[in-house]
Amino acid sequence: MQPFDENLVFSTVEPLDDQRWSTWPATTPSERGPQPRPEWVVTSAAAIDTELGVLKTGKEADVFLIERAVPDDPAQSVILAAKRYRGSDRSDFHRSAAYTEGRRMRRSRDTRAVASKSAYGRAVAAGAWALAEFGALSSMYEAGVPVPYPVQVSGTEVLMEFIGTGTMAAPRLAAVRRTPEELRSLFEQVREILVAFARAGCAHGDLSPYNLLVHDGRVVVIDLPQVVDIVANPNGMAMLERDCVNVCDWFVRRGLEVDAGEVLSELVGYLW
Repeated sequence: MQPFDENLVFSTVEPLDDQRWSTWPATTPSERGPQPRPEWVVTSAAAIDTELGVLKTGKEADVFLIERAVPDDPAQSVILAAKRYRGSDRSDFHRSAAYTEGRRMRRSRDTRAVASKSAYGRAVAAGAWALAEFGALSSMYEAGVPVPYPVQVSGTEVLMEFIGTGTMAAPRLAAVRRTPEELRSLFEQVREILVAFARAGCAHGDLSPYNLLVHDGRVVVIDLPQVVDIVANPNGMAMLERDCVNVCDWFVRRGLEVDAGEVLSELVGYLW
């Protein structure tokens, strides 16, 4: 038996009402982001998560601002975005079945429950969408696509890198005003994002100027739970075309001459 360490000091800090112990220790390796992890990721079991407010509300999920920090250790502190999918206590969770064609669940019971839209089925669906988004973020991050780094997934919550300065979120592309030269740079970045998805055989499925953030001149794509496999999903090509049209039309309306058809043709070339 090892002798008791008299120098061992136990923390006297307890989480307050708007806090919780870090959920990192309770996650499994498969529920954590790709390695190597960024240096800013806080993995200490002594860390506390503090709610800082709501970033965005939606029909299916809400995004919160979280500070994960070890008390009295400024070197271990980070601001994160926590996306929480609504479960069985909310009746407005919905996603078009068009996105999920080609996907399979491990248990047939879960598939039936989701189809029946029972309370259990809604809870399963919420967890499935969280896992889908975490998986898509992880895959795209490893492929070099500019997405928030996915820190972890736990139940119906996805914790990810916060894109912004301090606690101020980066603006959406839809809100930015740029010169023609700056617009061209932003468009080229969006085109590269579309190309990267196509090379992976995927379409974002819901791409628009509202889920593209612009931070320090860099475009970052968010909201990835509905990413579709273009080959496995019979709606894949239609969604790829819609992604192209949505973003190209936005740039055209702001005076930049781009052709959605040309972009789509380029993307299709990466699929075969």
